[in-house]
Amino acid sequence: MNLVLLEPAELGAPLPRVDPRARHILDVLRRREGDTFHAGVVDGPIGTATLDHIATDALIVSFVPIREPPPLPPITLIVGLPRPPTARDILRDATTCGVAAIHFVATERTDPNYATSTIWRDGEWRRHLLVGAAQAFDTRLPVVTWTHTLGQALTSFGSGAGGEPAVCLALDNYEAEAHLGRWKPDDPGVTTPIVLALGPERGWGPADRARLRNHGATLLHLGKRVLRVEMAVVAALAILQARLGE
Repeated sequence: MNLVLLEPAELGAPLPRVDPRARHILDVLRRREGDTFHAGVVDGPIGTATLDHIATDALIVSFVPIREPPPLPPITLIVGLPRPPTARDILRDATTCGVAAIHFVATERTDPNYATSTIWRDGEWRRHLLVGAAQAFDTRLPVVTWTHTLGQALTSFGSGAGGEPAVCLALDNYEAEAHLGRWKPDDPGVTTPIVLALGPERGWGPADRARLRNHGATLLHLGKRVLRVEMAVVAALAILQARLGE
């Protein structure tokens, strides 16, 4: 936890001693009354917090904003809905890497039961975003959905925030001919929105590939070795952000 994240409603309110953030402040950062630490407001500013008082059941913390975080990279991640443990890793690690949105979608080879997991029903998914953002020393969280099909996601989210056309890249182990590492933006000096699509753990089906191609997606690969979906997400984002100068 490189940054202690506070919800806007928590500013000025006691932080219960049982809260993991309180334990982190006391046991990991080893802060005592009057000490300061790095903190931020979710989707808000980054600043400095002061541990004003340690009560029996809560910490009293004050926060002073210093700066706004930079905007998230213009990358929209579309992933075939995976098993919940894999989804947890992707939510955390893609947030750490930095993306504007993560859309988990139904594909030909998606198990429909994954969409009814407790990770989505109980709001657990957001906790993994917070862990990822705190690791990255950032406060901004990506938009997350899990209720669309691949076709719906490409239609609804296949462009930039302002409606400008996005470059659509899809990873595929079987029919892609070029390596993602060789892809270059048409104009390196212009920030172009990118949609990065990855299939579920069983890969894309023929109809999925047809939808991607009809949307103008370029099929690319990460090499001869077959990676787990969560590892492929991190590897692909690292390559893309290097290409974008992030």
